[in-house]
Amino acid sequence: MRQVWITKAGPPEVLKVREAPDPEPGPGEVRIRVRAAGINFADLMARVGLYPDAPPIPCVVGYEVSGTVDAVGSAKDGEPQTHKEGDRVFGMPRFGGYTDTLVLNARQVFKMPTAMTFEEAAALPVVYLTAYHMMMFTGRMRRRSSVLIHSAAGGVGLAAIQLAKMHECTIFGIASASKHAFLTEQGVAHCIDNDSDFVAIVREKTGGRGVDLVLDPVGGKSFSQGYELLAPAGRLVAFGLSAAASGKTRSLLHAGLQLLKVPSYKPTKLMDDNKAVSGVNMGHLFGELDMLGEEFTDLVKLYEEGKIRPHVDKSFSFDEAPLAHHYLHDRKAKGKVLLIP
Repeated sequence: MRQVWITKAGPPEVLKVREAPDPEPGPGEVRIRVRAAGINFADLMARVGLYPDAPPIPCVVGYEVSGTVDAVGSAKDGEPQTHKEGDRVFGMPRFGGYTDTLVLNARQVFKMPTAMTFEEAAALPVVYLTAYHMMMFTGRMRRRSSVLIHSAAGGVGLAAIQLAKMHECTIFGIASASKHAFLTEQGVAHCIDNDSDFVAIVREKTGGRGVDLVLDPVGGKSFSQGYELLAPAGRLVAFGLSAAASGKTRSLLHAGLQLLKVPSYKPTKLMDDNKAVSGVNMGHLFGELDMLGEEFTDLVKLYEEGKIRPHVDKSFSFDEAPLAHHYLHDRKAKGKVLLIP
């Protein structure tokens, strides 16, 4: 098999393709011949050495793949296998997705809808599960409420926009100016430039009331700003700390300064303010397969009903993995970026 390895912490050029023997599935496992693998911002953080959950470098990262089952392990604990050779599937590894051959627990593998492409399938699991969990479970998004989405043109951002549109929400989206026309087409009512005073703009647009839900993967100072923008009974959901990344290599000083800007919230203040703050780290929920399986089933149904549709911006070959990471670092992507074995 061929895999893309992070050979050492550093810029995208540290990504190298290596070969290894094909793995064999054990009891309760299936082997997938990967057709596409999704890239997430956590992968970039891991590569620069700022993602504490990642395996020790050198390592293979990647949370999501699509492909075809080509080998099935024996039944485990008397449970019959739910997959067979030839099945077109989503695969959800916690790490190790940058590969052309992957062995997974069968419970981390889901059948693809007939009409779905392999590219769409690799673009759905992490970003849509993150958005769905934040908005429907943690953030309790209400119909016709208002939502502020940071990094709105990214994978999670576009998934969140589609879910918010389904609930007739007023959407505020923060992204670079070059992406505003695209976001307007997606249903964002108020596009806000990354470099602008988004607090002042949101206050003006809402008549000072603020918004009902804030989705923030940036962190640092923006957590405090988002909290202050919450309307009565509003919810802030934190799902990243991209502000800690200063560029394509690691700066511990910059990361430390951003961490110092992360606020603390006392229960008494939350109570007095009638606001809620929560967090989502999808990588820490991979053990909750019953919950994730139910949410994933809901998402597949929404896809089949035509209510959600993953947007693949660009695909790169394994040999072009450094270019793919550069593309994301440079904020060129609108939606999902994939690796194709």
